[in-house]
Amino acid sequence: MTTDTPVLLLAPRINETGLQLRTAAGRRGLRACVATSWQAPRELLDARVHVYGGPLFGDAVGRELGLGLLEPAADWLTRLPLALTGRRVTATTLAEARRLRRPAFVKPPVDKLFAARVYPDGGALPGPAVLDADTPVLVSEVVRFVTEYRLFVLDGEVRAGSRYAVDGELSVAPLESAGAPDGEAAEVLAFTRDVLAASAAGAPLPSASVVDIGRTENGRWAVVEANAAWASGGYAADPEAVLDVVLRSGGPAAQLPATDRPFLRDLPEVVR
Repeated sequence: MTTDTPVLLLAPRINETGLQLRTAAGRRGLRACVATSWQAPRELLDARVHVYGGPLFGDAVGRELGLGLLEPAADWLTRLPLALTGRRVTATTLAEARRLRRPAFVKPPVDKLFAARVYPDGGALPGPAVLDADTPVLVSEVVRFVTEYRLFVLDGEVRAGSRYAVDGELSVAPLESAGAPDGEAAEVLAFTRDVLAASAAGAPLPSASVVDIGRTENGRWAVVEANAAWASGGYAADPEAVLDVVLRSGGPAAQLPATDRPFLRDLPEVVR
């Protein structure tokens, strides 16, 4: 199929955000369809396709559909100043992390290869039979977040946001109502602007991404992490604004500016 109408392709196991994006896409005249398998639909090979789904789906269809999937650099968090992260974060390998003799929060920097959580020591991490020693990981000091927020960012500006957790438990609310009556929403946006300014100065993000921040138990704001918008849940954020960020983050590679090239996900060849 050759068409000038952009297509939003959603992963087969569509989630709540996917349903919202499908509706938002239809309102603005885009064609939206849900994939029936983990293969690039033949009829879309010549279309202008944008994608929303998890990393496995992006890998499965991305190369054939000519997608440019943007994601923050794996070491982005380590390049931010301590004043913004609220804890020391190190990029290392799973082999090194297995030598830890203290509690630490350990996570894969991009894909969810194992559970991101606090491990009592390195011996509790997945062993050599599960993951290779050179698997990249992020290791950080343990910090407890009281409230956590997700911000969808496009061209250095916050386009949409939502609270998603309180005391480590899922607690979804629109950014505005989540801050009432103490003005927390204003603090969220102010801190995120500081993060984006610091990022532009020395730890750049792709033009479209997701930044998660939170208030720690000592009352300070800190960055949680950054993620790919095309694979992130929108929670209670405005779907129309989320769609703007998703379309840029997971669309035709040929339409991306040169400044986004360093943030392209390395897509595998898919053998049929």
